[in-house]
Amino acid sequence: MNTYLKSLYCFLLVACISTSKMQAQDTPNIIFIFADDMGIGDISNNYGKAHTPHLDRLVNEGMQFTDAHTSSSVCTPSRYSLLTGRYNWRTRLANHVFGNPTEAPLIKKEEVTVASFLKEAGYHTACIGKWHLGIGWQTIADYKNKEGQEGKGWNIDYSKPAITPTSNGFDYFFGITASLDMPPYVYIENEYATNIPIVTKAFPRKGAATADFEAIDCLRDFAKKSVAYIDERAKNDKPFFLYLPLTSPHTPIVPSKKWQGKSSIGKYGDFIMETDWVVGEVLKTLDKHDLNENTLVIFSTDNGCSPAAKITDLIEKGHYPNGNLRGHKADIYEGGHRVPFIVRWPSVVKAGTKTDRLTCTTDFISTCSEILGTPLDDASGVDGISFLPTLKNPSINDREAIVHHSINGSFAIRKGGWKLAICPGSGGWSYPRAGKTPSGLPPVQLFNLSKDLEEKHNLQAEHPEKVKELINLLQSYVDAGRSTPGMPQQNDREINIYAEDIAK
Repeated sequence: MNTYLKSLYCFLLVACISTSKMQAQDTPNIIFIFADDMGIGDISNNYGKAHTPHLDRLVNEGMQFTDAHTSSSVCTPSRYSLLTGRYNWRTRLANHVFGNPTEAPLIKKEEVTVASFLKEAGYHTACIGKWHLGIGWQTIADYKNKEGQEGKGWNIDYSKPAITPTSNGFDYFFGITASLDMPPYVYIENEYATNIPIVTKAFPRKGAATADFEAIDCLRDFAKKSVAYIDERAKNDKPFFLYLPLTSPHTPIVPSKKWQGKSSIGKYGDFIMETDWVVGEVLKTLDKHDLNENTLVIFSTDNGCSPAAKITDLIEKGHYPNGNLRGHKADIYEGGHRVPFIVRWPSVVKAGTKTDRLTCTTDFISTCSEILGTPLDDASGVDGISFLPTLKNPSINDREAIVHHSINGSFAIRKGGWKLAICPGSGGWSYPRAGKTPSGLPPVQLFNLSKDLEEKHNLQAEHPEKVKELINLLQSYVDAGRSTPGMPQQNDREINIYAEDIAK
C-alpha cells in the first residue's frame, strides 16, 4: 500500500471511530435510581455516618448537584414530575399522596413520559420498583371482606390485567403498587399480579398480601431483577432506559439480615447501607459488561428524610440526614425537597466535579431530549430545562426559577438566592405545622438562601418588592400552564397559590 492510500485508510478509520463514538454518545444507556425518603446528609461523602461506598463512587466518578430539588416534598407528586417534566400541582392531585390502592393512574394515557419519549427514540425501557402513581386495578363490585381479610386491597380482581407503567411507555415493569407500607403487598409483572393475595399482612398497615411477600426482601428482589435486565440488554445493541425507584429507606425500615447491625446509627443506617448496596449491584453489572463509558447513571431521591427515621435520635449520634437544612419530608422548607442528585457519564462528565446549578427533577426529560437531539412536542416537559450544558461545563446555571410544593399543597418559588414561601409555616409536618400555625405569623416567608440557607430569618417585611416580584412570577407560571418558553398549556384544575388559606 503506497503512502497516499495508507494516509487515506488511517483518515477513514479515525473518522469511522469518531463517528461511532459520536453516535454512541448521542444514544447513551440511561439509568435513573430513585431512593425513597433520603436526605442530602445520608451519603457518607456528605458526612453521613452510614457507609455508602457505591454512592461515594458515583460522586467521585461523576458530578454532584448541590442545589437540586424535587418538585414536591412527598412521593406521588415528585414521581409524576420526574417522569413527565411537568409540575405535579398542575394535575388533579392538589395535595398529599395516593393512599388508596385503586386510585386511578395520575399520568394520563396520552401524556408523554420520559419512558414513552425514549421508547419512541428506539430505547428499550423498564421500570423496576415502587410505582406509586396509581395502578388501574379491576375491582370486584360490592366486595365485603371475609374473615381474616383486614385492611385494603381485597376488592381487587388480581386475576385480571391492570393498567400499569407499561401504559406509560415502559416495555417492562416489575414492582409494587405504592410505598412499602401500603397494601396490597403483591408483586406485579407487566400487567399482572405475580400471585393472588390470600393472607393479611401489615408493614405496618394491614392489607391483602401474597403468602410469599415480605417487605424485608424487596430491595434484594429489585436488585436481582435490575441485574438480570442489564445482563439481557447487554446482549443487544439497542440502548436501554432503566428507571429504578427503590422502596428504601422509607418505612418500614427493614434492612435484611446481612445488613442488620452494620452501621453505627441503628436500623435506619443499616437500611441506607443496603440501599447503597443496590446501587453497587447496578454499577458492578455495568462494569461486567464494559458499559460504563456511555451509560448515563443518575441517583436521586423523591424528597428529604422523613421524621419516621427518628431524625432527633440520628442527630444525637452525629448523623444529620438532611444536612443543616430546615425541615424534612412533607415541608416547604429546604429539608423537604433539596435532595442528593449525582450524575455519572464518563464520556461526557468530568469525574469529581460539582455544580451549584439550580436544578429540578422535572429537568430530566428535557435533558434526554437534548441528548438525543429530538425536541419534545410543545405540550410535553413544560417545566423542564435541560442540564446537559451543565454536565459539560459545571459553571453553567441557566435555570430562572423553581416552584416548590408541600404535602398540604402550599407553594414556594425560588429565584436565584431568594425563596418565597406562600404560607406562614412549614406547609407540612414540622413546626409551625400546616393548619396549626400560631396567630400573628406573616402570611408569607421570604428567605435569602445565599446568606441564610437554614431559613431562620423571614425578610418579607424588609423586601416587599421582592415578595411582589416572586408572587407575580409564580402566578405567571400557573397562568401559562408552563414555566418554560412555548405555547400556553392548560392545567388539569383551577389553582390557587394561597393553598394553606384554602386548607384552613
